[in-house]
This record gives sequence, C-alpha cells and structure tokens, in this order.
Amino acid sequence: MDDAIRPFTANFPDSDLADLQERLARTRWPDAELVDDWSQGAKLDYIRELTEYWRTQYDWRRCEAQLNAYPQFVTEIDGLDVHFLHIKSPEPTARPLLMTHGWPGSVLEFMGVIGPLTDPVAHGGDAKDAYHLILPSLPGYGFSGKPTETGWGIKRIAAAWDVLMARLGYDRYLAQGGDWGSMVTGEIAAANGGACAGVHLNLVVVGPPPPEVLSAPTEEEKAGLAAYMGYTKHGTGYAEIQRTKPQSLGYGLADSPAMQLAWIIEKFQGWTGSGDTPEAVFDRDELLDNVTLYWLTNSGTSSARLYWESFTNFDLSPVTIPSAATIFPREIMQPSQRWMATRFADIRYFRRAETGGHFAALQVPDLFVAELRAGLRDMEL
Repeated sequence: MDDAIRPFTANFPDSDLADLQERLARTRWPDAELVDDWSQGAKLDYIRELTEYWRTQYDWRRCEAQLNAYPQFVTEIDGLDVHFLHIKSPEPTARPLLMTHGWPGSVLEFMGVIGPLTDPVAHGGDAKDAYHLILPSLPGYGFSGKPTETGWGIKRIAAAWDVLMARLGYDRYLAQGGDWGSMVTGEIAAANGGACAGVHLNLVVVGPPPPEVLSAPTEEEKAGLAAYMGYTKHGTGYAEIQRTKPQSLGYGLADSPAMQLAWIIEKFQGWTGSGDTPEAVFDRDELLDNVTLYWLTNSGTSSARLYWESFTNFDLSPVTIPSAATIFPREIMQPSQRWMATRFADIRYFRRAETGGHFAALQVPDLFVAELRAGLRDMEL
C-alpha cells in the first residue's frame, strides 16, 4: 500500500455521545407549523418524536461497527485529508468503480449495495458484474478533512478523485454519482483525463431544455419540466442559504442537534415520495445514522460550503466518454434522453425507473444495483 494511505477506524469518545444526549434533552422547540403537511418545513410532532428516539434508544455504536467492518483509509491530496472506503472484490475480473455521495448524504448511503456490487455471485448475481469499490467522503463531509481555504469546488474535488484512483493503482476506472456526486462524476467525465472510462449517473445535470423540448415536449418531458418547476418554486430555500450564507446557517447546525436533524430529515421526506414521514421508505436507524455522522463530525457548516463554492460556477462542459443514466421518479431533475444528449454525447444506457428518489442507493438498493450493472456492463476499461 502507498505510504501516503493510512488506515482509518471510526471511534468517537463516549463523551461526544453523552453531549449529544444532553443537548437533545435541552432542545427548545419552535411553534408548530400552521399547515398539515411539510410545506413549511419539517413537522414539529415528527421531529420531536424522532429526537426523543435519538436521545433514548438510538445506538451509534451499531452504525460505527457496521462502518468499521469495511476497510477505511485516509490520504492527503492537495493539502486535505480524504477519507474513503476501499472494498476489493474476490472476483479476479472485477473493475474499479468510484462512487461519490452528495448532500445531505454520506458514504453510509452505500452500505446496502456494497455486498452485491463487490461480490455479486454471493448475492445471486454474475461474476462479470463485480466491482472493486472506492467510496470517498466529500471534502468537508464525514471523516474527510474540512477545507481551511476557499477553492474546494467541484473541479478541485474531481481532480482529487482522479489522484486518489491513481494512488490506489487504478489507471482506468468507472465512476458513479448522485447529487453532488453526480456533478463531481460529470466533471471527471468532462475533463476526460484518460483514466475514467465511463460513468453512471442517478442525477443528470444539464443546461436549460433545448428548443425542441420546450416547443414540442413529450408527456415524459412535460412531467419532468413540471417537477423541476415545482422544485425551483418550493424546494430550493436550503440551497439558497447554503449557496449564499453557509456560515450563518452553521451556527445553528453546530450548536443544535435538533436543528441538524430537521435540516436533513426534511430532504429525506421531500425527495423520496415517502408521504407524511420518511420512515415510509427508510428505516429510522438508517436516517439517524446519517444525521449522527453529520453531528459527530460537526460537518453541517463545512458541507454547506460546497454550495457556496460551486453553485455559481457550474461547469457544464460536454461529456464525450461513454455515459449511462437512471432517472428515478422522485428525483429533483428528470431530463429526457434527448435533453441529456445536449451535454452527454455518447449515451450508452438511459432508463426511467419505476420507483425511488434522490437517495436511490439507500431507498431502493436492489433496483439501484440492477440499474448500475445495466448501465456500466458494456463499458470497457
């Protein structure tokens, strides 16, 4: 192993967990929302109930043990420590796959897909669909270092990920991503430095609709345009705050675990089609695993800064390497294939899934695995 790569084990002190419980017990609650849905934000009764469970019953050590069951490492790239999981497949023909999460997610989103992707035979699949997985935590997220200077936007992260793959000995690899992970993956593909052989996206970021989509949209495109208009009208408040004033927001996220909980849980409800509570599609402990990781690493502010760094500097340069996409029905952007083709020139696979949303690997892991396999299967390294 490269000397610059250091083994890592998650192990928070008991005092951090005790502090979390004490803060939760002292939560000062706001007035209840004045509507019977989530249109004003996270519902008070649900957040109070979930907070009490978090304080009295939730077990972070279970999640910590699950995470530590996989090989984890830290390596310094461009002056910043990058945390990542590196799980090698037992199959000799396995291909390296870089998978990047987004906000408000983490590497924990991928826990349910690691087994099927690295060891498909043991999970009823085919050896040809085996991957060596590399799962980094974005800068400022989870166990990765927090940038102490400006400039850590999408381009810099994409370049760092390429360095990471080379440092691990992979001169050719495939990449996958959703949310910010999709944008990092898209930037890797657009830069086309020669190492990335193809990508699969579950959030497709493109420019404005082309004239043919606006003038003669299909029924599918009408639905996609309507969904995006609804999102821009009612769902972008979080992004505007994180894009413009992440530091001011950060005081609340760093001081109040209830605030951090509500800030994240609202997205797991709104971006998944889960109905009145996200527990209709997610396990309660899975939700709290992700929130607790944000809390214990105090990464509310540093994760939000990625919006400040990148939102006004989107690079939608053309992508010419092989690309694949799966559009899940509750995703915030749902372009058609011809819309996607305005940026991605070599689309090898495009499909609209029957169910799932923004956190597809966590919400519908079996379908996510099937789609990733189908999208990347014929891409050659």
